[in-house]
Amino acid sequence: MGGQAKGKKKGKPKRKDINPNLDPRFVGVSPQERMKLRAHEKPRRSQLRSTLCCSFSKRQRNAWTVLILRWLAFSVNEPWIKYMYLGQINTGQESVDFYTKGIQVLLSALEKQAQTTQAEAAAAAPADEDAELPTAKDVCVAYCSVAEIYLTDLCMEEGAGDKCKELIERALQYHHDNPEALQLMASYLFSTERNQEGKEYLLKSVGLWLPAQEQSAASSSTDEDMQNEIPPYESRVTTAKLLLESEEFEVAVDVLEGLLEEDDEVVQVWYLSGWVCYLQLEKAKELQEREGREVTAEETEEWKALQEVARSYLTNAKKLYIKLRCDDQPMSEHVEQLLGDLGGELEGEEEDPFLDEDYEPCSDEEEEEEEEEEDAAEAPMEH
Repeated sequence: MGGQAKGKKKGKPKRKDINPNLDPRFVGVSPQERMKLRAHEKPRRSQLRSTLCCSFSKRQRNAWTVLILRWLAFSVNEPWIKYMYLGQINTGQESVDFYTKGIQVLLSALEKQAQTTQAEAAAAAPADEDAELPTAKDVCVAYCSVAEIYLTDLCMEEGAGDKCKELIERALQYHHDNPEALQLMASYLFSTERNQEGKEYLLKSVGLWLPAQEQSAASSSTDEDMQNEIPPYESRVTTAKLLLESEEFEVAVDVLEGLLEEDDEVVQVWYLSGWVCYLQLEKAKELQEREGREVTAEETEEWKALQEVARSYLTNAKKLYIKLRCDDQPMSEHVEQLLGDLGGELEGEEEDPFLDEDYEPCSDEEEEEEEEEEDAAEAPMEH
């Protein structure tokens, strides 16, 4: 709940001025140096707003459930999608029941689709291009949704681990190279302390979409097919956490840079960016101590740079946390602990406009109006 991500804006190009592939500051520099440069780039005021996820009360969930069930009663198109919505807004066993029903409907639709395709092929009849047809990927995602519940809400239920693994395996049967399913398997394996296997699944997952993210950033592409290869923002935040857990710090840097490029107003991403620098610093010091040698001048300089960039990221995380009125006490406490270990908040930097005391986060509608006004102002005048 600490500053959740906004929905990804497919129509809005990335900022070229801070793209590591285009900006000359980033040419030929190490990930640590890129992180150092990025740490001093401030979140933008024009898009700053509260992005905390809403938590539905039981009464609200019931109300939404009634509305969607009425929708189901009057709609015959893609009924599995409605059950997926019901699964999302409910929790625990109720959520599992809705997802399970949706999967049954989805599998039935796939079977009917296969029969229809065969009949049309025999009759040489064209398919309905406007129909929203289910895919194997839809089944994979649905199974993943249920498996994730057994990793979270129902993790204490008897046999939860076995059910979770079975569901992920089913998901991979329908879409064997689905990044989210592979990452979910990695999470399951980490939870059962099979860390090496988990790391293999995690790196395989990241390898399927990270090149597309980097290519999209390099070209400021809004190509839908390319965007569809990239998992949702929140899924990639989880990726960064798992990479930190498995000590794949260099890959974590690449993932976090992409997240900041896409949306630099998420507290958790600034926090994780600072944490990965801290962990890199600690790992470098441990290596030097194990080798039992004197610290070199080059190491001293590198450690100082990592310390500075970690403080800068964590300072930004703390400021945004306060301004966005986040409610994630463990994260806040960890930020304070890390800053304490690193020498405190980074001082002497120019204050950002978005941190004015009288500033209030704007709504989605206000932001869209601001962007429309900016686009109109930047448009060339007709003569």
